[in-house]
Amino acid sequence: MPYSVARGIVDDGRVLVTVEEVRQGPSTPTTVRVRSAVGTAVVLWQGALGAVGEEHHVEWTVDEDIVWGTNAGPASSAGPTLSQDGDRIVFRGRLNLTEDGAAFLDLGGTSVLFDVAGPALPDDADGSWIEVRVGQGDVSVCPYRL
Repeated sequence: MPYSVARGIVDDGRVLVTVEEVRQGPSTPTTVRVRSAVGTAVVLWQGALGAVGEEHHVEWTVDEDIVWGTNAGPASSAGPTLSQDGDRIVFRGRLNLTEDGAAFLDLGGTSVLFDVAGPALPDDADGSWIEVRVGQGDVSVCPYRL
């Protein structure tokens, strides 16, 4: 089965993705390999898939909460990164906390929303570089039209 290969380009805070190939099965979700300025990972594709070579603006969805000390912690270095480590997608970015308990991770101009589960994040976490590792099946991109 072929893999989806995509190239992400930061555009007005969103990611523009060019789909090159698709991995799709009759009983499995569609996956795409996303290549961006900050890295590469295989993620789920939500929505209709256009023809190979078409560009899509996408939004990221992560269905796994940040749990400090378990799947999230301080980054070993500054700078945004998207990568894959086995069955985990690794996001490294600058953390921005909201008053309602959510968190945005800035990945070089693209914001990825996370919910935060206990324990509480450290007081100095807001604005710091962190790394979040989530299950590959919990990460998806959804195309939208401008």
